[in-house]
Amino acid sequence: MSDATANGPVLAADGTPLKKSLQRSLRHKKFRALMLIAPLLAFVLVTFVAPIGAMLLRSVENQIVPDTLPRTVVALADWDATSGELPDEAAFAALAADLAEAFDNKTHVKLAIRLNYESPGMTSLFKKTGKAAARRFDPDQPYRQQFIDLRPEWGEVEIWQLLKTYSSRYTNGYFVNAIDMQKTPDGLVMKPDGQRVYMASMLRTLGLTLVITLLCLTIGYPIAFLLANLPMSKANLLMILVLLPFWTSLLVRTSAWKVLLQQQGVVNDVLVWLGVLADDSRLELINNQTGTIITMTHILLPFMILPLYSVMKGIPPYYVRAAKSLGATNWTAFWRVYFPQSIPGIGAGAILVFILSVGYYITPELVGGRSGKFISNWIADFVLKSPNWGLAAALGAILLALVMVLYVLYDKIVGIDNVKLG
Repeated sequence: MSDATANGPVLAADGTPLKKSLQRSLRHKKFRALMLIAPLLAFVLVTFVAPIGAMLLRSVENQIVPDTLPRTVVALADWDATSGELPDEAAFAALAADLAEAFDNKTHVKLAIRLNYESPGMTSLFKKTGKAAARRFDPDQPYRQQFIDLRPEWGEVEIWQLLKTYSSRYTNGYFVNAIDMQKTPDGLVMKPDGQRVYMASMLRTLGLTLVITLLCLTIGYPIAFLLANLPMSKANLLMILVLLPFWTSLLVRTSAWKVLLQQQGVVNDVLVWLGVLADDSRLELINNQTGTIITMTHILLPFMILPLYSVMKGIPPYYVRAAKSLGATNWTAFWRVYFPQSIPGIGAGAILVFILSVGYYITPELVGGRSGKFISNWIADFVLKSPNWGLAAALGAILLALVMVLYVLYDKIVGIDNVKLG
């Protein structure tokens, strides 16, 4: 044993302690590895994490009310919204000053639109009141009476309760609406039956998505089995037919199904020609859930077949032959030997089809009608047609949470480690 080893730490070639030199080398390797993945990490943060964070923030922010009506918010802070009485004169005076300033800054319309989400009729109320406030109320007359003379609605306690309820900068109101409930001074209550649409649409989305996934599996498994076991020349031809939908626009495929499934379309014409249906009893296959299921199953079928095929192709054929040589029937050999080895492909295809279908909105919009409408269609409507970004973000957040819960359950039951793409 050398003197350096016996009397002190082992030294590296440059004279530094070996342990310190190894730690420095390890830090350099970690830094180089981090630099290699930094572009990908930045891409994920910018394109995935940041948009989700912005969506979650948009679902709870409520800046427009306190920013537009700061004096009114302060005046209503001590008002008991459950008393059944209107707030005092100071609150009316504060509202007059806030609306006059908001009209000058052109922010009263945004405020009206925000409150109209919670109670229809707020847009016209605030627009007319804002114009009156711009001309200035008479300070020598009671503001309360001037407001009520202008619009009788200002004499209703519900209007002031609404202002107080949504006076904070952050609110759970969008999430409350998304689960078909509404905020009141007494707490949360369910909306009337005719206004409960979002949770029913959410459950319908999940139900139809599961049906589509099961249909894709039922149809896709035999096709993938044939692809994996046919001779190469025939398998290549079948693979071209499987991939053919990828070469056609999604909008074109959906429109084609719309033509095929209508009552005067090809499918009904063939059934009538075969005598299966009478001409006056044609099937309604479009603008309902049936149209959504048929069309989306066709569109998403390749996403089930390809993972199954890639896994089945890797299953050695002599496993089944060995089982048969030991006395197993064809069904026993398949069920006990072949099928368990294809489960990773089933898991990959199922989760891929489910995640893709739960967010579809073009196809349900075109062929689903009212009964085949997905929750994604509501989200798209609130973003594009009747802008309500807060409610759209809340619905999206709830959908994301439900998908994550199902993903965790899938991991517990099947095991995400068992999912393979080949």
